[in-house]
Amino acid sequence: MKKKILITSPPGTGKTTAIKKFIDLAKENFKMSGFLTEEIRDKLGKRTGFKILTLDGKIGILADINLKSPYKVGKYGVNIKDIENIAIPSIDADTEVIVIDEIGKMECYSKTFVRKVFSLLDSDKILVGTIKEKGDEIIDKIKSHQDVELIKLTIENRDEIPMMIFERVKKILQGAQKRAI
Repeated sequence: MKKKILITSPPGTGKTTAIKKFIDLAKENFKMSGFLTEEIRDKLGKRTGFKILTLDGKIGILADINLKSPYKVGKYGVNIKDIENIAIPSIDADTEVIVIDEIGKMECYSKTFVRKVFSLLDSDKILVGTIKEKGDEIIDKIKSHQDVELIKLTIENRDEIPMMIFERVKKILQGAQKRAI
């Protein structure tokens, strides 16, 4: 059974919502670390950027329309410093399950982040995350890794996906406990 479970879908279909529901199901059962990304909106509801929220409560800026950065995705300047000082330490923890929402173009501007993701892929750790549906060479290489199970999220299946992933992770961990005995 593959230990790296990545949800993919077009933007706005509910990848982050599915990961949040998985976390709610799993937080009482598994030791987890990692991060989520959420939109930042102004008073009028217009999206102005994205923030990083670690599972242990740290907050950073992933990208913002007002951020001056050599790295840009559309109108957003990407904040490499917060990726490296907030997101990466959260996925470098010694926990049963690592959560990454999301492996996308913004995050992959950080070479340190990319190296950490490939290190996780080659490790024995369980990874549950989201990944951009259409990507560049790095995204494609991650998606085609031998230990990655790619789950296509759709409007029809998005309510079942969190429980399905929870059950798979539980099965992987039970198998590991049996082997340890």
